[in-house]
Amino acid sequence: MLTTDDPLLLRHQDARGVITLTLNRPQAFNALSEAMLDALQTELDLISRDPKARLLVINATGKAFCAGHDLKEMRAAPSPGYYETLFAQCGRMMMSLQRLPVPVIAQVQGIATAAGCQLVAMCDLAVAASDARFAVSGVNLGLFCATPSVALSRNLGRKQAFEMLVTGAFITADEAKARGLVNRVVPPADVAAEVEALVVSIVGKPRVALAMGKALFYRQLEVGIEAAYADACQTMACNMMDHSALEGVQAFIDKRKPNWP
Repeated sequence: MLTTDDPLLLRHQDARGVITLTLNRPQAFNALSEAMLDALQTELDLISRDPKARLLVINATGKAFCAGHDLKEMRAAPSPGYYETLFAQCGRMMMSLQRLPVPVIAQVQGIATAAGCQLVAMCDLAVAASDARFAVSGVNLGLFCATPSVALSRNLGRKQAFEMLVTGAFITADEAKARGLVNRVVPPADVAAEVEALVVSIVGKPRVALAMGKALFYRQLEVGIEAAYADACQTMACNMMDHSALEGVQAFIDKRKPNWP
């Protein structure tokens, strides 16, 4: 039984530099309260400065991954200034995920709704339990999920994203995979193992290549194709001069495994 003294966010880092942040408000379906947003932001800021960090997994305790914003908290003292501050706080945290120099994997069980669905969309990769469900359901309460729409429309096709936003309807994990919101769907008992398999396939790669590649990946999505190619060419040239790439190419030529630190 959780008490008010239990931390909202649990943190674990293993010897490989794999960090796990666990949303720990199961009694509130892991809603993103202001305190939870603060806790996440603090951890993301630390990870961004940690040279030993290699990968981040975000998961949750209880039956739900994340039910979005804390509606009771949002309704307690309504004012334009309060809401602008709250959504700016949330937006900063979401963008911090994208700006991290390490890949981020969402490990999803139960429901991921509204800003919880946005959280999944803002992670670089996502593994979902087969019984997980996803929705941007604010419209059912008279509130269009505007901020989640930014992330959703960058994961799904436009018409698929818009349908979710205007109907508020849930989609299944298999539908989420087909539409591009998650990468893998497995039975609930296998989710952790599937995440670990994905982690293993990533952490063996050079950190610098992943960091440069992730930053380029998101930058080029927001510009025209000529600017994207110019940025990509410069990124590859810089990456190629890094020791890890030079060693990796030489190892391929020598028909041996690369000797990366």
